[in-house]
Amino acid sequence: MSFHSVVIQKLLSTNAHIGRRVTAHHFKIFSDGTRNSLSVIDSDKTLICLRNACNFIGHLARNNARFLFVNTNAHFDEIVSQMTRTIGIKTDTTWRLGGFLTNSSSPKKFRGRNKKFNLGAIQAPDCIVIFDTEMKSSVIREAYKLQIPIVGLVDSSMPWDTYKRITYPIPANDSLEFVYLFCNLITKTILKEQKEAMVEVDETSKSRGDVGAVDQIDKTVKKFVFPYENLQGIPEDISEAKQVLDKLVVLKFNGSLGTKIGFNGPKCTMEIGGGLTCLDLIINQIETVNAKYGCNIPLLLVNAANAHEGVLKVLEKHSNKNVHAVIQSQHHLESVSEFEPASAKGEDNQDEMDSFNLAEVFLPLMNSGKLDILLSQGKEYILMLSSDNLAHVIDPKILNHLIQTNIEFCVEVMPKQSELDEAKHSLNEDHIPVLMLKKNWKFIDTVWMSINSIENLVERRVAKENLTISKLFDQYFALSVPKSRYLPVEATSELFLLQSDLYTFTEGNLTRNPARENPADPSIELGPQFENVNDFHRRFKSIPSVLGLDSLKVTGDVWFGSGITLKGKVSIHAKPGVRIAIPDGTVLENKIITSQADLGGGSL
Repeated sequence: MSFHSVVIQKLLSTNAHIGRRVTAHHFKIFSDGTRNSLSVIDSDKTLICLRNACNFIGHLARNNARFLFVNTNAHFDEIVSQMTRTIGIKTDTTWRLGGFLTNSSSPKKFRGRNKKFNLGAIQAPDCIVIFDTEMKSSVIREAYKLQIPIVGLVDSSMPWDTYKRITYPIPANDSLEFVYLFCNLITKTILKEQKEAMVEVDETSKSRGDVGAVDQIDKTVKKFVFPYENLQGIPEDISEAKQVLDKLVVLKFNGSLGTKIGFNGPKCTMEIGGGLTCLDLIINQIETVNAKYGCNIPLLLVNAANAHEGVLKVLEKHSNKNVHAVIQSQHHLESVSEFEPASAKGEDNQDEMDSFNLAEVFLPLMNSGKLDILLSQGKEYILMLSSDNLAHVIDPKILNHLIQTNIEFCVEVMPKQSELDEAKHSLNEDHIPVLMLKKNWKFIDTVWMSINSIENLVERRVAKENLTISKLFDQYFALSVPKSRYLPVEATSELFLLQSDLYTFTEGNLTRNPARENPADPSIELGPQFENVNDFHRRFKSIPSVLGLDSLKVTGDVWFGSGITLKGKVSIHAKPGVRIAIPDGTVLENKIITSQADLGGGSL
């Protein structure tokens, strides 16, 4: 079956071909006869008109045109509303007032029994899209007077006086299914044109050497991010889940040392607890998934030259597991500091991603032929981890979605803390977010990639520019994930939580304590005296209990005994030259401590 036949079948399934009992003379060019006294609309001509309308809308979208969507059918409200939110266009209902276009330059005041409002001047749209054309002849007349192009659905009984004013008529039955298809086409067209226009401006600015303009454009890019909650569940049958997971490879990049927090060695080899390092926990997670589903997920380690030896020492106790290590390509590497995480360099996460060249990770795998070997073993996707994220990141639900929808690249992101509340309020009942500025998203260094697409992408990018997660975010699929998928070890404040009773080590795996009622982790702020991991361990005889803690802020010369319990909001601030020692067994609940004497009181 040809592609054209498939498209026509799609149109037929929406009942777009079913007209009315009356066929106006001017509509006969779209008619293909009658059946059961009903006009039959030619689906080929419907398809041609759809393409023309979408091409016109796309051309306008590329030039940042203003669109107005008009609909009075309550059945279409949710579809149109979802479309406008997705493409980032505010819903405008001023068209419901007569003369909203032709009289817009004359502000008027309306009064009602219970309310009053002003109708000021509005900026005329560049295009009006009407879904129930026959019901809105007044809007059509106004747009016609102002020579505003109209895209509208037309049927076989539409009068000539209305039909002649529509610039791009689309002959079709205005069924719920066809309106959904039409809105979907508009959404994809506008998003595609917006993305291509941004890339074109970006490349033009780079060719002119206008770096400042590129940075400004990059920060104001808006991106529609798919919510994790909308992913379908994995197959209940273990054998089906096994088939999905057998297509996965996990790739871990070890490019940074722990010198920022005073650890002499690769950060992934730092002990977290129970004699287990970050790398041990990641290997154990993979082995747990393999044992549960009976699958075989290998782990590839790409190490910086100065981290390779330390990693190999940890791997000595995992000699019987499917783990392989290679040294990172040195082709463009100038210093290891280029690959330190953002928090280690004190920079914004966005800047760190723009300096991280993914090509340096994949080149040794390509040159050694490992990617070809993986493909021959039936592997299709790589899950890349570029930070010491100890969360359970192997999610068959995400992998299944990528396979089913044939997505080549997927970048996991989270709203930044300042935007978290806004993001929650931006969701509708279907968990579909509005477009958010790129700068408001935080990359969590977790990327899913199709192995078949890596080689072409790397070769193309190496010749032109760095291949960064930020660029993948701009051009490919992005997934907004919950906080539970991001558990990094980049500072001693995060190490504090991991070594507390909030997390336990069960059979070599990190598990969150179910006794904690609050789903969010406590907020921990430790002063400069705790930044070095050695100083951190010296200042704690044992990590306090934090199951009931909301936030902890510690600054100055503070020392903790053993068996301490923290609850609610606790703030401990030792002034310069003052030492505060928290005695063994102390319980602090909603306390502000500024001196040793405050340990007996000072309620928050």
